[in-house]
Amino acid sequence: MTTDVRWGFLGAGAMARTIAPCVHAAGGARLQAVAARDVERARRLGPHGAAYDSYDAVLADDSVDAVYVALANDAHAPWVLRAVEAGKHVLCEKPIGLDVAEVRAMAEAAAAHDRLVVEASWYRWAPRTVRAEALVRAGALGEVRRASSAFTGGGGDESNYRFDPHRGGGALYDVGCYSVSAVLWAAGWAPLTWTEASLERTDEGVDVRGRAQLTLGGVQAEVRFGMRDEPAQTVLVEGDEARLEFVGDAFVSRFEVAELAVGDTVERFAPCDPYQLMFEAVSRRIGGDQTARVVGLDESLRVAEAIDAVFAADPHPAGAGPDRPERLPS
Repeated sequence: MTTDVRWGFLGAGAMARTIAPCVHAAGGARLQAVAARDVERARRLGPHGAAYDSYDAVLADDSVDAVYVALANDAHAPWVLRAVEAGKHVLCEKPIGLDVAEVRAMAEAAAAHDRLVVEASWYRWAPRTVRAEALVRAGALGEVRRASSAFTGGGGDESNYRFDPHRGGGALYDVGCYSVSAVLWAAGWAPLTWTEASLERTDEGVDVRGRAQLTLGGVQAEVRFGMRDEPAQTVLVEGDEARLEFVGDAFVSRFEVAELAVGDTVERFAPCDPYQLMFEAVSRRIGGDQTARVVGLDESLRVAEAIDAVFAADPHPAGAGPDRPERLPS
């Protein structure tokens, strides 16, 4: 494919409003269509083609090659599956699914329809993260023994879906998924063999903060997450020969110099927009460039597996199931 990948957005909320300028700026990508319940909000994102008041209309639009799913967490899996069945490639906001079963269903559908499905864990496209993962893979730290990561902060207006147990709300889904993915790649995606966790929940059953200890092969890992806390974003990986640490905000560093401490040295990375890099890379992969970086569903499955394990390990689970309240039909 030599022409731009034509993207359709499902949703025109806060994330879509942040992402739209990145797609307009990205090489090899074009914002073709947007759907929102309020069609005027869809138009304001500036699609080159149509603005719709129906998500299905985007899926039926033959001028759309790929869709970006920017909906509440509980709507991710249903709309990813519908998009794939409609013949579209998909980039979906994190968490791509609420459990392993949802992610596995997406992987099976993607394979059956020969479509690319990618989780928009955008920090994974930041040059600092790419470099850190490469150093771990290359053995620059020696044998990794410990890894820790935290992502805490304010969750915003509590009328938001992040505080709704029926819409995939909670700190583990919202920010904990970042920390979970960080310790997983730090451990070389080694198998999860043991989990201990403690979550603090609202009366409605939404986890607002928590921590977990994970054993990943020979790596002892700790994650912390919260959305009623002082801001903190950290990644620390300790090997038997050196340690690696993200300096400053580990996950939302954007348009500023990023630093990575490795042993006694500090590497610096020029300001960039990982959102734009993500859309450019996924568009190149859709166009046939197999070297373009994507977050594969095999890795998304591992993140979902760990999140399931954290919920299951909490000694005081909420709601109707072993890990969270029953979800309403989408």
